[in-house]
Amino acid sequence: MKMVIAGGSGFIGKKLTDLLLAEGHTVVILTRGNREPSGKVQYVRWLEKGASPEKEIRNADAFINLAGVSINEGRWSESHQKQIYESRMTATDELLRIISLLPVKPSVLINASAIGIYPASVKTVYTENSTETANDFLGKTVRDWENKAKLVEEHAVRAVFMRFGVVLGKEGGALPLMSLPYRLFVGGKVGSGEQWVSWVHVMDVVRAVVFAIKNDRLQGPVNVTSPSPLQMNDFGKTIGSVLHRPHRIPVPSFALKLVLGEKSALVLKGQHVLPQVLQEAGFEFMFPTLRLALEDLFSGKS
Repeated sequence: MKMVIAGGSGFIGKKLTDLLLAEGHTVVILTRGNREPSGKVQYVRWLEKGASPEKEIRNADAFINLAGVSINEGRWSESHQKQIYESRMTATDELLRIISLLPVKPSVLINASAIGIYPASVKTVYTENSTETANDFLGKTVRDWENKAKLVEEHAVRAVFMRFGVVLGKEGGALPLMSLPYRLFVGGKVGSGEQWVSWVHVMDVVRAVVFAIKNDRLQGPVNVTSPSPLQMNDFGKTIGSVLHRPHRIPVPSFALKLVLGEKSALVLKGQHVLPQVLQEAGFEFMFPTLRLALEDLFSGKS
């Protein structure tokens, strides 16, 4: 199969490319600037003056949209929030334009999304059937992003919105920052400690993406989180246990708000999210528990 990836050079995109190549697929990565083909990877320029990716892409089976400025980098200033939002809208608009011009349409668009669409709550458990949506910056961004990507259905293309949880990996995602205090022997409860962390190992993320491409029954929202989320205090205790470090020095909410501003909501608030659609479709997680995930990641295997 031929897979076209926007955002293929990012943390998740690189892992996804490796998996697709290992399975024998051909990968086309939409990129800015000129890059030479590498093995079964073809690079196609986009989002630049003079770029016409629709002329170079032929007979693609799936488009995967991972493009957008990372929410994990930088302080959430007004200008940075604008970049986060507009980068996602611009990339998705361009993908819709490309697909509209292709004589042979892909069968599916896999669009990255986030569990930030659900309101923060200690008591509520969210599945894909939940209709509540958050009214904060991240909630609005995710909601608008999914609504835009859904327009691909006008071309008879299946749309899947992969709502990623807190992705854990060695090279990126939340884990390096979350584990650093423990490596320095200063780990402990963050905020109230009651907020939920709906996490997922990066390998289960990319496996879920491939699963959704191949499973034409999947459409619309798909929560990509492990089946065993934890509250922050238990999450931290598990990091400490796996690293053989203490869990004893609390980080008060006001300190995080002072340092991170509005972005502090990423760690001070959370959602209890379950991957109901994936599990009902028969997807099996390689790392269903946090201890298994951390032992793998800290061992250097993944």
